[in-house]
Amino acid sequence: MKRLIGLPVTAVSLILAGCGEESDQLPVDGRDFDGVEYSEPAPYTGKVIDGYLKNARVWLDMDGDSQFTPGPLVIELDNGREVTLASGEPTAMSGAGGRFAMDISELVLDPSVGPDLDPRDYALHAIALPGKTLEETRNGEVPVVSAYLMSAPPGVRNITPLTTLARYRGIVGLGTFLQTPSGAAASLADLNLVRDYILAQDERSHAYARALARFMASQIPSAYNDLLAAGDSDGTERFLSREAAFLLGVSLVQNAADVIAVVDDVAQGDFANVDVDAMVLPEVDVELSDPVLLTSQKVYAEPSNQDSLPANRSGLQISAELAFAYSESGRLLSVSANGCLSPSMRELARLIGVNGYMADLETQWLPSAALSEQSRLNFDEEGTDERLVFDWGNRRIHFETSTTCHEHRGFAADSTELGGPPEVTYSWTKDSGDLVELVAEIRGGARRTLVPESDNSSSVFPGYRISEQGVEVEAVTFSAGIDSCAPQQDAVDASQVVTGVQAYQFSGYEPQPAGFTDPVLEFDRREFSGPEQPNLRLLRYGFLDPDLLQLPRVTGDGSFEWAINYPAADGPGFVAEQPNLIRDAYLKRYNTAGDCGREFEGVPNSAYAKVEFGYQRLSEYLVGLLE
Repeated sequence: MKRLIGLPVTAVSLILAGCGEESDQLPVDGRDFDGVEYSEPAPYTGKVIDGYLKNARVWLDMDGDSQFTPGPLVIELDNGREVTLASGEPTAMSGAGGRFAMDISELVLDPSVGPDLDPRDYALHAIALPGKTLEETRNGEVPVVSAYLMSAPPGVRNITPLTTLARYRGIVGLGTFLQTPSGAAASLADLNLVRDYILAQDERSHAYARALARFMASQIPSAYNDLLAAGDSDGTERFLSREAAFLLGVSLVQNAADVIAVVDDVAQGDFANVDVDAMVLPEVDVELSDPVLLTSQKVYAEPSNQDSLPANRSGLQISAELAFAYSESGRLLSVSANGCLSPSMRELARLIGVNGYMADLETQWLPSAALSEQSRLNFDEEGTDERLVFDWGNRRIHFETSTTCHEHRGFAADSTELGGPPEVTYSWTKDSGDLVELVAEIRGGARRTLVPESDNSSSVFPGYRISEQGVEVEAVTFSAGIDSCAPQQDAVDASQVVTGVQAYQFSGYEPQPAGFTDPVLEFDRREFSGPEQPNLRLLRYGFLDPDLLQLPRVTGDGSFEWAINYPAADGPGFVAEQPNLIRDAYLKRYNTAGDCGREFEGVPNSAYAKVEFGYQRLSEYLVGLLE
């Protein structure tokens, strides 16, 4: 049998639970550790509490998906046998005093199949139904306005906002409800998170619970709330994915300390009379689809055996590590570098186009690399050397550096410490949701402006014009869309094939190098994970950047190209619902394009830089912050 959480049972906890209780009597502290076996199971009982909640849907979550599952439900036992619960997960509606009693007779098994299923091995869940669930208050029964989902650790039969917090703290590795919270949750240290705080007359716990319930309700999707509020809803409707329910729990753990701090500040010790409904609580959006997000990059741009770039691919050493920080909504908050960044206005414009929600880019954060030798020198010293900080509310991006990596761009750090005035401030304007212009104001007076050129552009590489002090210096424009082609016979089974090309005009930096001719974007347009998913993998693009030639170790004529590689379909790192996530990329000398339909040669012998991409699910990233 697949169990959710193993909880330690000590002699002390057995005494606290109370021995000799009847099976349908619940200890005040909510734990069910009586240790008594029964030949015919009495109903599994407990309470649903914010205040006591009547008409809340309760179920025993036996498949671990945090939603009620109807029958037939197949459960695998420890011995490998399977049993089918015809009625699905045991369920009930709570009554007066929040009490519920659910029939668990289907958990009794034939001894030849295996031991009885123990309800104490599973987490109880409850959903408050808007307009139907009634909270018992001093002024009578009050309908719940908004839905919220609660749960309890296995074996705990009170279901409250505090048991929900206790359960998810255990799931993310912050300790079981029997352990004393520390750190940001230290305010909970002297509280029993699983007891009936109303029966115990614990006004402080009650105030915390009511505030946490409000916070949880604020995160329930409006469509789910509307579904539960419908006249024919009884709370058994399935809406949240397993991942979505987990993210809601993680967000509760992440924000509980802030919610409790608001209660403490308002109550000033008078928890019995605090007005929780009037409190201004944190408002936190959560991206419940749990997307995969770019969370790290490793840049290799330090030649090991020679002083110049490009260098042999195998000889490139690490020169920078980048960390990407996100909100619970999946919105990019900052990019921090140990070593040096190479901010791209084109890529910032793409990010602004999706309001900072990285997953909406499909291909996340096209590669860039700082080639200055200062990057490795700074990388060798621990700490953050540069960062981009995103202020979405004020339409600002701030670039800070403590290095001399960007002197060839015309600016350098004013200090060896971060935290002072930014070296570059980006700002932008929009019209009807579309980017009009992106402006970079460089400390010292220089000003660069990017204006989108959307004609015939794709989302992965849109056209643009960049000017300095009002004079155009660089532009990429398209006169036609993408031309598709079939794979050549010898490339049909290759993991990367050029199956789309788009010619473009790259203007600026005259006179251009003689070899920089007929630039085209190369794509792999094959279907990787179903027709509903985007199928536009950018494989290659060329550009001019003569400023890089000011770096003593960079050789060439100022023309470059990025060769980009992706995981093979169904291979390591492949994400079916996000098939366009880059695995790695190489910066190399520009070469004219080959034939459409060929196998793509994504790994060169020599390169200026290599960039490796690292990803995490949003939920995994957020749990990492808690740890």
